[in-house]
Amino acid sequence: MDWLERAARLRQWSRDGVRAPHKPLLLLYALGRFQADAAGELPYTSVEADLKQLLLEYGPPRATSPAYPFHHLVSDGVWEVRTDRGIGSPGTGVRELRAGGATGRLAPDLRAALRRDPSLLGRMARVLLDLHFPASLHQDLCDAVGLELEPDSAPGASPVVAGRRRDPRMREMVLTAYEYQCAFCGYDGMIGTVSVGLEAAHVRWWAFDGPDRVDNGLCLCSLHHKLFDRGVLGIADGHRVMVSQRFVGRGRAAQEQVTALAGRPLIGPQPGTPPVATAHRSWHTSQVFHGGSRPAAVASGEETGRLEG
Repeated sequence: MDWLERAARLRQWSRDGVRAPHKPLLLLYALGRFQADAAGELPYTSVEADLKQLLLEYGPPRATSPAYPFHHLVSDGVWEVRTDRGIGSPGTGVRELRAGGATGRLAPDLRAALRRDPSLLGRMARVLLDLHFPASLHQDLCDAVGLELEPDSAPGASPVVAGRRRDPRMREMVLTAYEYQCAFCGYDGMIGTVSVGLEAAHVRWWAFDGPDRVDNGLCLCSLHHKLFDRGVLGIADGHRVMVSQRFVGRGRAAQEQVTALAGRPLIGPQPGTPPVATAHRSWHTSQVFHGGSRPAAVASGEETGRLEG
């Protein structure tokens, strides 16, 4: 039984790149708990609050009950549910799960495999991370579910996803297109002749068939890359920066570095280089960006940068 294949092929509702990371998040959570306590069970009443928070932070904008993955992950052969009546889930009803004292844990065969080969846990986690989340969020997610990955489960080590290779030229192409400055704030720091704190961000995530092309990339500073992938920032029609209405930052730094970006035109790319394609912007807005967009924070006469239409 190939557990990496099972992790890679979790049954999920999917259509046109719609994100449904509910099962992957629960499985990552379960792997983290197994790493901490291999014999422990996970009461639904405890998982419910934790998974709800994970879905809020790392899931798509639409809300989903934690009860759905808790019940449906059983069908993938990696998870089991027990209630007061024995093995078997009572369904996706929250009341039934709570009233029945439902508990979940990794399937017996998977637990045995993880005990035989401890490195399997990290490799399974890497498959889930690579297939469902951008690299900028991997460590945050591991911290959130209590996973500690070994070096042999580093990015690129998952054979299941080896059939699709990243283009190593992507970073250089995107940074060159945006002339080595953050498309949101203009940061262009260097140490000697080497840029620091600048990254090539995928607009449509690579995990969701986002191509390694300039029209799917942005040069962003480390801060704005993370906020872009977390749905705090987005790109509106007219290639202007969107800031989520859900973002709250009371301090001066948050206001200057985030809130004040609302409505600003992107900086770059340079002439002759394609801007972010509409299809990729639309995917990010529907699948990653959280909530409505704040109104423009800067008057047009004070705006900097160049609008690419």
